[in-house]
Amino acid sequence: MALTLALVAHDRMKPALAEWAARHAAELAPHALICTATTGSVLRERNPDLFVSTVKSGPLGGDQQIGGMIAEGRVQAMIFFPDPLAPQAHDVDVKALLRIALVYDVPCAFSPATADLLVAGGLLAR
Repeated sequence: MALTLALVAHDRMKPALAEWAARHAAELAPHALICTATTGSVLRERNPDLFVSTVKSGPLGGDQQIGGMIAEGRVQAMIFFPDPLAPQAHDVDVKALLRIALVYDVPCAFSPATADLLVAGGLLAR
């Protein structure tokens, strides 16, 4: 069964997410991928064979759109690479997204190492 996965990253972490997706392109390909706008453009550039849908940019409401999709049961997992060393102007939106993911018990990874564990654990093998 294909899943819908949210892939999100703060600006300095977008290249790391794009590289992670390249390493796991075969596992990601059968699933629906939804990204915030800028993250999606970076992923598409690095991974042209992956089909990526986008919502608005995070600061313009994209984090909230993905949170809504989680609440509606339309997103089954989230890979989110935040930048722990840079303040975010839309920090309130990011916290709301994380809260929704926790409330709805959605599997999440916040670094390449934890994202690798989700793949190794068979999440994408469904």
